[in-house]
Amino acid sequence: MVFDGIILAVIVGYLRKGSLKSLATLKLKFGWVFPLLLLVQIAVFSLQNEIPALGQASGFIFMLVYIAGLFFLAMNWHYKGFAIIFIGVFLNFLVMAVNGGRMPVSMEAAVILDPAYIEAIKAELYAKHAVLTSSTNLGFLGDIIPLTDPYPKNQVISIGDVLMNIGIFMFIQHLMLGHFKNKPKDDVSFQLKGGETS
Repeated sequence: MVFDGIILAVIVGYLRKGSLKSLATLKLKFGWVFPLLLLVQIAVFSLQNEIPALGQASGFIFMLVYIAGLFFLAMNWHYKGFAIIFIGVFLNFLVMAVNGGRMPVSMEAAVILDPAYIEAIKAELYAKHAVLTSSTNLGFLGDIIPLTDPYPKNQVISIGDVLMNIGIFMFIQHLMLGHFKNKPKDDVSFQLKGGETS
């Protein structure tokens, strides 16, 4: 869902005559954290069923991923949209933390998905997800919102996912429409001859 939000935001940005030139000057603190966390999640997802120990530790690993992601967002709080992204990530982290490191998925909402995917969730073949039941804690924060036509891809998302994508959209629009500026470390000007400054 996050990648869908990024793609949509970029398309809208271009339609609004924006550009991605500001990316060249974007300076995120601990910017290397995001791609690293993405690689970790892909690795766990791809290898969890081949390496039993990795599958058993997946819940703990995902919790660490979320904590690192929250740290990254907190360090870049001043960027437009990042506060909303932080709240969205925190809500997803919270519901997973109180449910053994798994994101609860509503089977009622999941009827729009591929039956094979639903069966995989029931069989706990996906380390990041579990079936939402009456004993699930904070179930309303789980994946309970179905997206289908006219949305191009059927999926089930959470309230946290919605907030994350709103924040991402705001950030990318701000970036592409030329409103973005890095805060200088020191606001110092030098007096030159003739009274000019630089």
